[in-house]
Amino acid sequence: MAIAHDKQRRSQGEVKVFGLCPFWQKATNSSKLSSSTQNHNSNRHRAAEKPSTVSSVARSLLPARRRLRLDPPNYLYFPYEPGKQVKSAIRIKNTSRSHAAFKFQTTAPKSCYMRPPGAVLAPGESLISVVFKFVEHPESSEKHTDQKRKVKFKIMSLKVKGGIEYVPELFDEQKDQVTVEKILRVVF
Repeated sequence: MAIAHDKQRRSQGEVKVFGLCPFWQKATNSSKLSSSTQNHNSNRHRAAEKPSTVSSVARSLLPARRRLRLDPPNYLYFPYEPGKQVKSAIRIKNTSRSHAAFKFQTTAPKSCYMRPPGAVLAPGESLISVVFKFVEHPESSEKHTDQKRKVKFKIMSLKVKGGIEYVPELFDEQKDQVTVEKILRVVF
């Protein structure tokens, strides 16, 4: 009896359909939508119609563009002379269209230092930085290989305004805009 009554109500179009999902409603009930629901749906469609450019999508998916070009690009080459201080050089070139500050960091600050440890480069400007390292005497051959693996140098960059002087605090103030350019490994 109840089933027959439901079928009769459906055939007469008296079924109440929730207005949450307009595609659930029959064509005859679509005119009964409130104006607030229609406005909400039209606003949602307008927001979805905004075209996203290829460059904005690419920027969100790709890593940050490199500001610096390093030569050598992946390794710092040192002569192996135990008990002596050895040096290596790296050329750093600003390839961006704006001024860029760079800074060195190392995993062995007691046995390594850089000159200059950081600077501001104008667009297209290059600089040769010298890295000094004290090579300890090895206790065994395993120690020598461990020594090579442990020491790394990180070069970080930051976009800055022209005419600004380099201070290490620049990188602390703008942490969210700092880019890690490269992590260089030591080769003896």
